[in-house]
Parts: sequence; structure tokens; C-alpha cells
Amino acid sequence: MYKKLIFFLIWISLVHSIHAAQTIQVWFHSGKGEERKVLNEQVKRFNQMQQEIHVNLILLPEGSYNDQVNAAALAKDLPDLLDFDGPYIANYVWSGFLRPLDKLVNKEIIEDLLPSIINQGTYPGDGRLYSIGTFDSGLALWGNKQLLKKGGVRIPTSTKDAWNLKEFEEALAKLASTPGVKWPLDLKLNYGRGEWFTYGFSPILQSMGGDLIDRKRWVPSGTLNSKASIEAMGLLQKWVKQGWVVNAASGDNKFYGDKSVGLSWVGHWMWQAHKKGLGDDLVLIPMPRFGSKAVTGMGSWNWGITKKSKHPKLAAKFLEFLLQPEEVLRMANANGAVPARLTSIDQSSLYQKGGPLHLFIEQLKTIAVPRPFHPAYPILTSVYAEAVDHILAGGNVEIELNKAVRKIVEDIEDNDGYPPFGK
Repeated sequence: MYKKLIFFLIWISLVHSIHAAQTIQVWFHSGKGEERKVLNEQVKRFNQMQQEIHVNLILLPEGSYNDQVNAAALAKDLPDLLDFDGPYIANYVWSGFLRPLDKLVNKEIIEDLLPSIINQGTYPGDGRLYSIGTFDSGLALWGNKQLLKKGGVRIPTSTKDAWNLKEFEEALAKLASTPGVKWPLDLKLNYGRGEWFTYGFSPILQSMGGDLIDRKRWVPSGTLNSKASIEAMGLLQKWVKQGWVVNAASGDNKFYGDKSVGLSWVGHWMWQAHKKGLGDDLVLIPMPRFGSKAVTGMGSWNWGITKKSKHPKLAAKFLEFLLQPEEVLRMANANGAVPARLTSIDQSSLYQKGGPLHLFIEQLKTIAVPRPFHPAYPILTSVYAEAVDHILAGGNVEIELNKAVRKIVEDIEDNDGYPPFGK
């Protein structure tokens, strides 16, 4: 009798706790399998460790993610918490999708974040923090040490001894004549037209003195189509015409699988595949100085709490859980990304000083340039990627960049300059 009563009371308690838990909706882009696996495990663990909040995780296709966010915003159907690619913050805040996080997330956590995470999440319009990522990104060159040595190519080890443009092109030429090398360089053209073209190739513009938009006047004219930008995109086209670049149809694994490529121009996310394929022959090389400086890409997917959320404090609690040092490391170890917290970096065998990926930390602290924080970013990245696509196919560089400028100007004018940016 007593056993039945105890069982009944326990059952009532469990039922009550389940019904008492407040459900929050969380959206996540369905990107790399490793990231999905870790986040699913984190959600499961969070739901089991407490009874106040139940996280309902919804995975959406990455390719159409931004379109789905905009459609949901128009339908007033955004979730409580969602992730999104870093440069979209300005558009999302300007459009009224997000609420500030600086009063919702624990101050100690914010103070322990990598400076680039703060820079990425801060909206220029009011200087407040609207998004926080659990990891940052980095762009660099990965090299096959055996092929580089065979070709007589010097291997830089830090930003201080990075190749200049002449040395970089000499390295490509040497590799092109090295036995076993089919292509000197993989630019991941198999990724196709999209955000990769902006993230991966705008550092060439910025290294040579160009950019996607003037970051003081917030206009593209005279910047995206400047002499420096035209020269930079001309280089990209030249490398393709020379036959130095893996074509899009050849797929993803020529560097680490076939080992027929000397250099791979890509980010942290290829760490595991590269290491598994090349082992001790894998070397990480800093971004070259094409002009007066070297530039690396930065910024990645991060989290924001929507204005629509009726439970922002609960959403912030789940975000704080994702930002615990051990959870940050779980995600970073899975996708090879740069941990967002300084505490986590110090604990990371990959990124701490002396670790195989510490170069990404060095670059983020010295040569990282974020993609422009402007509400017109969705159109800016779209038309720039279109221009790059045409340039890679042999189009006239100046004509394509001028076309891109006209489309961006038209969008800015249609939105009255996106005040206060136009001011």
C-alpha cells in the first residue's frame, strides 16, 4: 500500500514538473553534422538537468535560413531564440527582430568573451550587444607540408612572416610544376555562390585597400568598384585562368583526400577532415599580405533573442548554458571552431598557445576584419557573390563590380539610406 502511494506521489510530481516547465522555441541552422549532434546533446542535457524550461529545438535548412527568418518575422512567428550568421545582425536589429542581450546575459560571461565576439554582436546604431556566438571563425591557408617542401616553398608560421603577393604567386607557380600536384590551390569553389564568396574572398579586397562598402559613409561607390578592388578581383580571376585553382566540379576532398593539392584556402571547419587525411603533413599557414596588410575573415553563427519572445529571461538561461566553458569546448572540439570564451581557449588543446590551431587566435587579435555591419548586408553579400561568380567564369571585372555597386545603391536609396547609417 505504502509503495503504491509513494509511486503515485512520485508520478504526480513528475507530471506536475513536466507541465510546469515553460517551453521555449529555439531555431538552429542545419549545417555541419558535428554541430547538430552536439547541440542536440546539449538540448537533451539541459532539459534533463532542470524542470523550469523545456527547449524545443527546430532545425532549418542552412541554404534558405535567412529567407525563413524574414518570412517568420513578417508572419510574427519568430522563435524565442535563434542563431544566424554574424553579419546579418545589423539587418535583423534594424528590422526590429532582436532585443539587446547586455542586460539579460550574465556580465561575467560577457567579460570573458573573445573581443571579436563582442565586435560581431554589437550593433553600430546604438552600441548595444544583440548577439553572442559560442564560437568564432577564422580563415587561413592549410598546406600539405610534403608537397610544399618538394616544391621548395617556404612555409610561414605567423602573421609576422606571412607571404606577400609575389611570394604567394611564386608558391603557386612552384607547386604547379611539382610532381603529384594537380592544382596548387583549392578555393572551395564547390561551395557555390553564396556567403562563402563574401567571407572567403572579401579579405583579398581588404588586403589590397578595397572593401565591400565605405564603412564611414556607408556607400559602395568608389570602394567596391575602386581600383584596388578591381585589381584584387583580377587576381582571383587570374589564378583561375592559370589553372591553379581546383574547379567546382572536382568536389571537396582534393586537398585532404586525393592529396593532389598543395594549399587549401578555407576556414577552421575543415580541421578534422584535414587532420584525418594528412596527419603530420598538415600545416596551418597565415593569410598572405596581398597589399599593405594581411586580412582574415571572422564572425560566424551566433545567438539572438527575439523581440517576439514572451520568455526572454528563460531564453537567456539556455544561452548561458550554451556559453558555459565546457559547453563552448564541446562545440569547438566538434567543429574545429575558435572557442568564444577566453577561459575555454586557455583550456583548449587546439587553440591554447602552442596548440595546432593557435594561429587563428593570433589572426583574430591582429588582422581580422568583420563583414560590414549594415542593414543592406543581405543585398550586399548577394550581389557581391553574383559578381564573384561571373568574374570566376571570365567576366569583365570592372563591369561586374560596377553592376554590383548599382544594385546596392538602388537598395540603399529604396530604404532612404537605412537611417541612422546614412547620417
